[in-house]
Amino acid sequence: METSSHPLELVAPAGSLAALTAALDAGADTVYLGLRNATNARNFAGLNFSESDIRTGVDLAHQRGRQVLFAINTFVQAGRGQEWRAAVDAAHDLGADAVIMADAGLLAYASDRYPDLRLHLSVQGSATHTDAIELMKEQFGIRRVVLPRVLTLAEIARICANVSVEVEVFGFGSLCVMAEGRCLLSSYATGDSPNNKGVCSPAHAVRWVETRGRMDARLSGILIDRYEPGEPAAYPTLCKGRFEVEGRADHALEEPTSLNAIGLLPRLAEMGVTAIKIEGRQRSPAYVAQVVSTLRAALDSAHADAARFSPLPKWNALLARHAEGSQVTQGAFERPWK
Repeated sequence: METSSHPLELVAPAGSLAALTAALDAGADTVYLGLRNATNARNFAGLNFSESDIRTGVDLAHQRGRQVLFAINTFVQAGRGQEWRAAVDAAHDLGADAVIMADAGLLAYASDRYPDLRLHLSVQGSATHTDAIELMKEQFGIRRVVLPRVLTLAEIARICANVSVEVEVFGFGSLCVMAEGRCLLSSYATGDSPNNKGVCSPAHAVRWVETRGRMDARLSGILIDRYEPGEPAAYPTLCKGRFEVEGRADHALEEPTSLNAIGLLPRLAEMGVTAIKIEGRQRSPAYVAQVVSTLRAALDSAHADAARFSPLPKWNALLARHAEGSQVTQGAFERPWK
């Protein structure tokens, strides 16, 4: 029997204590979470953690031999630096196993004040090549990099072979066509940068308007999509909207779809990837439980016999039910273009 070089770590999202518990029950090795404030890139109303909840979640994870990562992954806003530094202090005091950050000034604060605190470079840091990653290791001592979802397998393999830190990639969830941390598209419509606010379409800018049985999705008054009666409606974002171009209404930039790299698990392990990440801290505990349990089964199967590994149809069917537009892709991992 042939095994992969090492078991891939399964990193799961948690937008609530219930989701954290669901992730642990479903077999996640690691859970990532954030505070209920602007330091967190998924700062939605009704989601995320108080410090008391984080303490409870960390204790629960550590009792099971699992880890908790603390996301402080937005960029510090002018004049509000103390709020972000306080989040780093809280992560340290609450026993987080690592902190996920993108802001260089905040990374400097964390590495200087808490030299034993493990630092991960967030996907929002937009590190897409070896030199950028090694610079962050040299300057701040990062231990892991989360790669943006625009890199091919060949590019990921070259990075794994030439960096001295762990590499984490996304394995399932919402797909971004941009290099995360560099997108300004939605700021033209909403006035809010997704790299500061942590969301492409902030709730205050979203409006649903019913007209003659059809549903219009608008972002700051801009018509993003129009749905016929009974047609599934997606959360409106500029890059995934339908627009009229040369008399034809279609997705101008990207169709709603989700990344599903389940079929690539043995190759990712072989090239030296350390961890597979699931996107979705804004999703329900049920989503977390079902997606984590599916990825857990797939990872265990791939590690047990990489040479014979093949995703089961039931795994892909379940993941497709949780995908945007009910469709999945291997994304940029195997894109045919340069």
